[in-house]
Amino acid sequence: MNRDAEQDFIAFVAQRGHALMRTAYALAGDQHTAEDLVQSALAKTAGRWASIRGEPEPYVRRALYREFVSGWRHRRRRPELVVPVVPDRAAAPDPADAATDRLLLRELIATLPPRQRAVIVLRFLEDVSVDGVAEILGCTTGTVGSQTTRALAHLRKAAERPQHRRVMS
Repeated sequence: MNRDAEQDFIAFVAQRGHALMRTAYALAGDQHTAEDLVQSALAKTAGRWASIRGEPEPYVRRALYREFVSGWRHRRRRPELVVPVVPDRAAAPDPADAATDRLLLRELIATLPPRQRAVIVLRFLEDVSVDGVAEILGCTTGTVGSQTTRALAHLRKAAERPQHRRVMS
């Protein structure tokens, strides 16, 4: 990598690294895996940085999502997720319920298979169109639609369980 490309890469990481980390955390569900995911995506794009034309962020994000999906595709089994039991709620409304709901929803999203999780994060957190998601993940728009439908059905079913009932109400 030449000196100008290296400086551009360093500036990009300094400017957009936090946003990439937030997306990776939404995908991976834990800080360490998210850091590894961002590092892998940046390592793959660093070697090609001088040849990236125009805005580099879509290219890096595509690498991030594909790294996430590929990493899980090749594993034979997924690691266990430790989910704490939600305590009983008080009768009076608690202002912390919104935060609790977000945490419960994050736990539910973490139970999705990798491709469905990537689609949900892209569509609803990143607000990417169906066509955009298909391009990023390298699949058809029909696949994006079916993965979204399956993911939402899974989330609704999981939210109906007694320990998660408040999430969808």
